[in-house]
Parts: sequence; C-alpha cells; structure tokens
Amino acid sequence: MRDQLTFRAPGGNHGVMDTVGGPLHVCPGVAIPAEELTWRFSRSSGPGGQSVNTTDSRVEVRWDIDRTVALTEPQRERLKQRFAQRLVNGELRVVAAEHRSQWQNRRVALRRLADLIASGLAPDPRRRRASRPSRGSVERRLLSKRQRSQLKQRRRPPPEE
Repeated sequence: MRDQLTFRAPGGNHGVMDTVGGPLHVCPGVAIPAEELTWRFSRSSGPGGQSVNTTDSRVEVRWDIDRTVALTEPQRERLKQRFAQRLVNGELRVVAAEHRSQWQNRRVALRRLADLIASGLAPDPRRRRASRPSRGSVERRLLSKRQRSQLKQRRRPPPEE
C-alpha cells in the first residue's frame, strides 16, 4: 500500500497527495502535478534533542504560478492578483517547521499550500447593499436621545440668579 498525505481543503473538499508523485488536489477541477512542486529542506531552529543538528526537518515548498498547467488563465490571473505581495518571481512559497519530523512538516506545508490556493481561487464575498434605517428606528433613536438629554438636565444643579 502506498503512503498518502491527506488533508481537508476549505469548503469541505478532501484532497490526497501521493508521496510517490501524485497530484495535489486543491479544489474541484484544480490538481497540481507533483512535478510542479519544488521542495527544499533545512535545519529547523529551536529545541530538538540529540538530532537537532543533523536532521533537516524544516520544509519549504514552492509552486510557480506562471508555469503551472493546473490553472486556467483567469485562475492564474486571480491568484497573481490576490497573492501579489507573497509572490517571489511568480512563485508561491510555504514553510513548515513546527514538528520535529520532516514527514509531518511536509504534510503541514502541503495542507497550507492547498488551503492558500483554494482561498485564493474562492469567489469574492457578496457585496453589502447599502440600506437606510427605517423611519421607526430613526424615531426611536431620537426619542431615546431626548430622554437621555432630559435626564442629564434634571441632574444639573439649578442655575444661580
């Protein structure tokens, strides 16, 4: 049986990536081929016991939005627009270093990348339609303001003549 990385993408979509080279399923209709992901491993900072200086457990995964075959042109432009601040040379980069195990950090990095891409491809929320307060609510607000004002006026000492 082949080992798999499983994650839950936003919106309840399940995705699976084979470690042997299967695609990363981001959302329905979008699957990133494993060949497009660039991995880099390095030593993680922080405590780690005896193997801290010998294990490359920090994981960095990069994905080139410009060269991918997984996206349509509108999707590509949408991601480039939404992630303009995060892109370096057209690449989206995700780092994971919270676990001691490189394997767990790889799973976390893939999950983050999938969630990030899915959120970037998600449609914009519906815009709020401006509305006016009802006549009754305006009258109630003004009445409560008058009552509050009268209450404060009654608390004042009488004017000196």
